[in-house]
Amino acid sequence: MRFIAFGAGGVGGYFGGRLARAGQDVTFIARRAHLDAIRARGLRLRTPDGEITVDPVQVTDDLSTLSPPDYLLFAVKLFDTQAVAEACRPIVGPRTAVVSLQNGVEAVDILSGVFGAARVMGGTARIAAVISEPGVIAQTGKFAILNFGEQDGSRSERGLALEAACLNAGFDARLLDNIDADIWQKFILLATLSGMTSLTRLPNGPLRKTPATRALVETCMAEVAAVGRARGIALPDDVVASVMALWDGLPAEMVASMAHDLKAGKPLELDHLSGAVVRLGRSLGVPTPTHAFIHAALQPYVNGAPPE
Repeated sequence: MRFIAFGAGGVGGYFGGRLARAGQDVTFIARRAHLDAIRARGLRLRTPDGEITVDPVQVTDDLSTLSPPDYLLFAVKLFDTQAVAEACRPIVGPRTAVVSLQNGVEAVDILSGVFGAARVMGGTARIAAVISEPGVIAQTGKFAILNFGEQDGSRSERGLALEAACLNAGFDARLLDNIDADIWQKFILLATLSGMTSLTRLPNGPLRKTPATRALVETCMAEVAAVGRARGIALPDDVVASVMALWDGLPAEMVASMAHDLKAGKPLELDHLSGAVVRLGRSLGVPTPTHAFIHAALQPYVNGAPPE
């Protein structure tokens, strides 16, 4: 099968790299120094079990050189979704499955508006990984899970084939019949930790150990769950407790990717995380005061380093 991984960062680089190492035909879309380093030395994945090098590797920044793949793994920042999707129109053929591996709960709708809902699959990537230096993806923690599913919940041929390819590549993957619920369960954790680790500049450990911040995390999660239920998402009654338990099992030193972007002075996905919670909550009549505070407090950083 042929894959294009648009975005060769922590998500696209890691999962695309594992697929390529397992023999799948994968082309990465990368930019600038990351592109140059991958071309020169291959794509290196630093994992808790050792380093994996994918070399030779197919990588480019020129979409005009590409033909439609079987799967387009969409792993770009949320604020780039619309523009990148429009740029990808020529490489999405009638049999291409566009698989969103992005954060947030709005990417599938944006992609469906560009490519049509029948071509788009929802997905969630659960991994702590970043570009530690050009050409290198560093994974912290041993979890690496890819879930995906059709919007109509069917167990499609393309979904089953993708599941088999991922499992053969050596990481956990599941074709789900209710991907929306999985996207929202991840969003409960992601929107909360993105906001809290960015706002406090602290990793999981101190947030868990301090009663006041632990309670604030739980309140944030409850707000997201309330918005999801108001949108008709079938979330379990104990979803907040189960996501809190999941958080308790994450590495103490881990921060959300948005906190890495904040530290590096990069633009933030804030408007699509806490901002989306507030925006959707307002439209549904669900109060979200904690996320509203986080969204407002981090606004000076949303486009990168704040103005002087």
